[in-house]
Order: sequence, then C-alpha cells, then structure tokens
Amino acid sequence: MFNRILVPLDGSQLAKQVFPSVVELARVFDSEVVLVGVCEPEESDSGQECRLYLNSEAEQLKDSMEGSAANVRAVVLAGKPAEQIISYAEKNDISLIVILSHGRSGIAPWSLGGTVQKVLHRVGVPLIIVRARESPEELVKVGLFSRIIMPLDGSERGEAALPYVVELTKQLASEIILLRVVEPGKHVHTIGGLEYIPFKDQDIDSMKTRALKYLGEVSSKLAGTKATTRCEVRIGDGAREIIKVATETGCGLIAMASHGYSGIEAWVHGSVTSKILHASKQSVWLVPSPGIHR
Repeated sequence: MFNRILVPLDGSQLAKQVFPSVVELARVFDSEVVLVGVCEPEESDSGQECRLYLNSEAEQLKDSMEGSAANVRAVVLAGKPAEQIISYAEKNDISLIVILSHGRSGIAPWSLGGTVQKVLHRVGVPLIIVRARESPEELVKVGLFSRIIMPLDGSERGEAALPYVVELTKQLASEIILLRVVEPGKHVHTIGGLEYIPFKDQDIDSMKTRALKYLGEVSSKLAGTKATTRCEVRIGDGAREIIKVATETGCGLIAMASHGYSGIEAWVHGSVTSKILHASKQSVWLVPSPGIHR
C-alpha cells in the first residue's frame, strides 16, 4: 500500500515540510519516493535549473534514509501541474501522494496551493495533504502518524481508509481515535419546504449505543497491530465535531474516506469533507472509496 510515494515539489522551502513524514513512511515500508517537479522544457534555462533542484533534493532525501531499502528518484514533467501530477500518478502505479497544503512560488513556475485543490478533486489514489507550518520543527513535534482520528459514518464506503491505517500501524505505533458523529436530527422535505426535525432523546441514546458497538467492531480489526485504539461518539454536526475532537486531542492526521454513506455529492469535498479541509488545522488523509469513479 505504500510501495511508491509521489511527492510534488514547487521549488519552495515550504514544500519540503512533507519530507519528515515521507522519510518515516519510506524507511519502514522500503518505499520508492518519486519527487516530481512540473517545469519548463529541460532545454530552457529554467528547465535545467528545475532538474538540478530536484536532483539535489533527491540526494538529500536519500542521505536521510541511508540504511533502509527505500529509493528516491526525481522526475521532471512539463505542462499544467495538476494535470501532470494526476496523469503521472495514474500511469505509474503510485500508492500514495503526499503534498503540502500551501506552497510559495520557487524554482518551478507554479504554487502548491491552487494545485492541491485541483488534484484532490480528481485524483484516484490516496492523498495526504500536510498542513504547512511556520517552521518544519512544528511538524516533527506534532508527529503526523502518532495520533490519528478516523471519522466513520457506519458504511462500508466510509471505512475506505481503514486498510491503510491497519497497514500503517503494523509498522508504526500510533493512537487511533475512531469517531462516529450522530446527528441530533434530520432534514425532511415538507409541503412548506425543507424542515429540520430533532430526534427524541431515547432515539439518540439508541443511536449512540449502536454507534459504540459499531466502533468496537471496527477497533477489533486493528488487533495485532501497534495501534492503541479509542472509540468516541459525539452528538452534533459532523464536520464541526470532527474538527473539535481533532483540536482537543492534538492529533496529527485525520484519515477518512473521500465518500461516505451520504453519497458523492455530500461527502466528496461537499458538506463534511470540504469543511474539514478548509477549517481544520490538522493534516488530512483522503482515501477514495471503492466503487466510486471520478
């Protein structure tokens, strides 16, 4: 699941903030790391500069993974950044893309910020969006994989990230917080329009009981790994509660399916996912749900 990791770089210092997490993964899984830059043709001065930059970063990354079987190589592409990244990932058996949430124009003539938005809407492979920090030391201090929240909606599609977290925790010790948010009511269509109907207290209590049982079943799938698990059930708005728990626990990563029970329109960068991507300070790991075609 982590055989080949793609890391887009735009030439900025910020972009390299993904390196500590990439090194951690590559060392334990003996991954091949592909550093990708989308530059002008190599025949041009800027294209040659981009190639030298990527090769230099690749050599530094190799040095940091000395002693492991991990491999690093640099690839220069020409064209529109998002399109080239997506195309390369789909044609070269990429297992995971790790990209910074924001970049700053460097050697390559593009910035990570706008490219991330385009990639996450169209890419068909798991994507870790690492939040940019004021200093790289902040990322190391938080530890991307030391504490992970997994929001679950009770559906099979909603568990798309689970196999990846299981594989990860076979090698890395991590606290996994399994979270189920129970909505206190629902919207229904009436003659007068859309109305919100709150659930009765006994109904909410029943949903909480079922949610805890479900989370316990999911937790059992992490048995035998290096994970310690905790189950949380919250009542309220899905995105708001996920962000609240992430802040309270100081987690490094929110791992979730790109689609859930509500379907493609509500989950994919819609109500829940979009709010988390834009309002949460945590890094986000999005895994495409099975059976969904973009």
